[in-house]
Amino acid sequence: MLKESIILLSALPLAVAAHAEGTTTVGEAVPASAATEVAAPLSTPSAMPEFESDERLEEGFVTHYINSAIEKAMPATATPSEPHYGRNVTDYVSAPKLGAYFIGKYACTSQEGKHSGTGFSQRLIRFYVDGKILGDFAYRIQVQTNNDKFHMKDYFLEWQKYPGLRVKFGQYKRAFGFENPMNPWDVGTGDYSQLTKLLTGHSDYTGGESSSNGGRDQGIQLQGDLFPMAKDGHRLLHYQLMLANGQGINTSDADSRKDIIGTLQLQPVKGLVFGFFGWTGSFTDSRGVTVNRNRYMLSAKYDANDWTFRGEYAHSVGHKLSDWQADGTWTGNARADAWYATLGVPCTPWLKTYVKYDVYRDGADWAKAKSIYSLAPNIHLHKNLMFQPQLNYVHDRSLAKADYCEAWLELYVRF
Repeated sequence: MLKESIILLSALPLAVAAHAEGTTTVGEAVPASAATEVAAPLSTPSAMPEFESDERLEEGFVTHYINSAIEKAMPATATPSEPHYGRNVTDYVSAPKLGAYFIGKYACTSQEGKHSGTGFSQRLIRFYVDGKILGDFAYRIQVQTNNDKFHMKDYFLEWQKYPGLRVKFGQYKRAFGFENPMNPWDVGTGDYSQLTKLLTGHSDYTGGESSSNGGRDQGIQLQGDLFPMAKDGHRLLHYQLMLANGQGINTSDADSRKDIIGTLQLQPVKGLVFGFFGWTGSFTDSRGVTVNRNRYMLSAKYDANDWTFRGEYAHSVGHKLSDWQADGTWTGNARADAWYATLGVPCTPWLKTYVKYDVYRDGADWAKAKSIYSLAPNIHLHKNLMFQPQLNYVHDRSLAKADYCEAWLELYVRF
């Protein structure tokens, strides 16, 4: 099933040509005064919001003033009637958009032997810059620090001339899962699901990637949104096809093999999306031991009127690195699966409450299942300030004392 899906995905760009030109899509809103203040970019369609596959990044209360100053400082130019390129062309560059945010956390637990939890911690601090060159080429650079660990998160350039066919090159989120590409502000709970963390490469269950990867890899990707609906303009079909190293971020290829990751997503009505994801590839560690990763995921999400629902199931075939023995044999059954369901309920203009059911099964075995039941009010006092208390009830069958509780409090600030 995975192989047929990948063949179908690889044929999609051939079918895109008929839809690439002459289609109408919703572009980025540009203030009327922008033409006199900044270099006007070429008119270029951007991704439909419902199919946006990268983290949603926004400016904060400090970077807003920096961005405004940059826009005012840039010289004004007229938008050309036709795109033109060349070594000496210096106009038609958008004002770069800077942004930054941090997330701080307090955690305690009743789990035996954990000494009541980790206490206060710095979950992450991120800085990023977005922009466009010639209107057709979008770029992003994003870096992150966790305490003393500073690293590159994203860097990419994407050609975005046509909504039906875009090409991205660099380091970015894998095309696997609805929750994986989401910004931590938008997930709704204080952490990603076990499915996302263990089966999309955040902190992969194979043992080959650390949590700093954040579900990212280095490679090239084709993606697009096809078949606009006449009634409200939303696109019916989204596709992505990614060719990647398979080793995660800031790392070169280790085994001369490439991962192939893809998705087909159907949106029958605006806000309701069904997705199928496939991934075939491998990871090689410093010893030269290689584990395969053959995975699929079935997903659904709904976002309308501030209500949110998201549910995903993923299954993986491939050993852990720890399954390899010195005599060249393997232990374990090379299986894992996970699923979750998240519901976000709007309560007031400043409060939205999420509930989540989250399960991961090592070996795809109920005897090793870890289930988490979460309640997480999201308190938005300002668009750049959010408090997120969370209660988790955990049932981990791999532990002698399977049941325990966790309490978290996270603070989100854009600056």
